[in-house]
Amino acid sequence: MQAFTQLTGLAVPLDRANVDTDMIIPKQFLKSIKRSGFGPNLFDELRYLDEGQPDQDSSQRPINPDFVLNYPRYKGAKILLARDNFGCGSSREHAPWALLDFGISCVIAPSFADIFYNNCFKNGILPITLMDEQVDQLFEDTLAKEGFELTVDLEAGVIRGSSAGDIEFNIDSFRRHCLLNGLDDIGLTLEQSNSIKKYEQKRQQQAPWLFT
Repeated sequence: MQAFTQLTGLAVPLDRANVDTDMIIPKQFLKSIKRSGFGPNLFDELRYLDEGQPDQDSSQRPINPDFVLNYPRYKGAKILLARDNFGCGSSREHAPWALLDFGISCVIAPSFADIFYNNCFKNGILPITLMDEQVDQLFEDTLAKEGFELTVDLEAGVIRGSSAGDIEFNIDSFRRHCLLNGLDDIGLTLEQSNSIKKYEQKRQQQAPWLFT
């Protein structure tokens, strides 16, 4: 997993609450356990004017010009501004995969669904919870200025770039450590590889018949 330390990029405002995981990545695209390839179908029902299918070439589909992620001014956005209860619905891990594959590596919202929130940290996405008025200010800043960028500094716990000044945020120390060091569950296990090898060697001496 790629480490997350500091990110500077365009912010795109998705002004709707209760965005569920089926809206983030519709169920018909959940046919792979690879973490890549889901970006073209992120928010599929909103981004396109037709209903997408798994084997369909997204580049040939008619785009919905009224959906915010399709606005030219937000092309290449890395930070998603959202509303309450983002990521609700089913627990599919494909939702953060789709965001990350699209280029979004930070989501800022007043609240998140618990499972989606946890899945973000396991896949290298930083979900930040702020107060409603702070999120409102970021929406206003983004809408007021084309090319508006934010800098998210995880190490310092600060968002820079808002017209209201720096915004501090808090992340659980363990999750912060994992993101800063690019550690998912496998990475955390591999940190204990020496202890695991020692245990295996000791166990083989104690019960050699288990290893024949």
